[in-house]
Amino acid sequence: MADLESKYQEMTQTPVPRLVLRLAIPSMVSMVVTALYNVVDAAFIGRLSTEATAGIGIAFAYMTFIQAVGFFFGHGSGNFISRALGARSYDDAGRMAAVGFFSPLLIGLLSAVVGLPLLPQLVVLLGAPPAVVPHACNYLRFILLASPFMMSALTLNNQLRLQGNARFGMIGIVSGAILNILLDPILIFTLNLGVTGASIATAVSQLFAWCLLLHGTMRGESVHIRFSNFKPSWAAYREIVAGGLPSLFRQAFNCASAVMLNYAAARFASPGQEASSVAAFAVVSRTTMFAFSLILGFTQGFQPVCGFNYGAHLYRRVRQSYLFTLSVSTAMLTLLSTLGYIFAPQIIAVFRSEDPTLIQIGANALRWQCVVFPLCTLATTTGMLFQNIRLTFPATLLSIGRQGLFFIPAILILPQFLGLQGVEMAQATADLCTFLLTIPFAVWITRKLGAAARQP
Repeated sequence: MADLESKYQEMTQTPVPRLVLRLAIPSMVSMVVTALYNVVDAAFIGRLSTEATAGIGIAFAYMTFIQAVGFFFGHGSGNFISRALGARSYDDAGRMAAVGFFSPLLIGLLSAVVGLPLLPQLVVLLGAPPAVVPHACNYLRFILLASPFMMSALTLNNQLRLQGNARFGMIGIVSGAILNILLDPILIFTLNLGVTGASIATAVSQLFAWCLLLHGTMRGESVHIRFSNFKPSWAAYREIVAGGLPSLFRQAFNCASAVMLNYAAARFASPGQEASSVAAFAVVSRTTMFAFSLILGFTQGFQPVCGFNYGAHLYRRVRQSYLFTLSVSTAMLTLLSTLGYIFAPQIIAVFRSEDPTLIQIGANALRWQCVVFPLCTLATTTGMLFQNIRLTFPATLLSIGRQGLFFIPAILILPQFLGLQGVEMAQATADLCTFLLTIPFAVWITRKLGAAARQP
């Protein structure tokens, strides 16, 4: 209890810029290393064949389902825990931590039991062309087996981060990612397991990360996970829904958009270039994920500051942390987007230099993305703010804007008129529309927090 009280004093009294930076650095390291192992995974598999590269693009759609469940329970329970700690309701925080952890573990187990017997049908449903189906199956097989640990590991990481203990999450995530990077070349090339080796490496490293994250919750200043606190109730799940629904919708639409992108990439490619097209967009997705991970890591440093201080009714600090996070993240993504636009062909060639069609399609898509990429920070930061202070509707609306409200219509309409170029432009179009949608919400919440801060 004394450790939690010390954490309260730190979160409510440390100068905001210094506190956000302190919490953001471990989150940034976690996100960047995780994204890096995804990039390295794709680069190693790219040395096998274009079809193998396309296979991990198909598997990416299922990975977004894993993220949907993990982030839903992680953000839903973590946001409640953050506010409860700010209000010094430590017992409530402990009960929520247990419900948030064990629920995705059970859902992941169910997913593995259902998915493994239907694996070939699953990858076809996710958009795999015939030549890509065997590679997608080989990659997804062990990912399905590891689903319970992958889902609950994401939940643990977010719970730790939203308590202001991001360094414990960083240790678990980074250690798992480093192990994956080390295992990839051994299993893929030395043992000649190919795509299956990459899948095994991911599954083993995720289990290792899960163990370290669970250990991190046992440290003194963390809310401990105890099975005796696992008491599912409608009240607990109602809180998880309120705090996690934006994440669930965002990741669900990420999954749907990934499937639709796979179909569109294959459909509008020139005859015989379907695998190259699907692989190109898979590479672009991993590349932009790596760039955006820096921004997500930084904005995640803002979330516990927001939750603690909102729970403590320190609205001036909430507003200050929001504006500081928004300005710094926009500057960072502007720099990254400029570099991505200039060096787009070289970046794509890292993954599969033997395929000029893949490089051309990927470079075009990446450049379209880079033109509007800096605009994404407004919706991301504003959505996180709404999610933390339990404004569920605007948080959900902003979370589904990028990949749902705007991307799905864009991927359905633009290729009908522009062919493959329309597929390349779809994400950029969605990002621009999401930015325009966010502006009035950002202005409103900034004024609202300013007015609350001026009240005695």
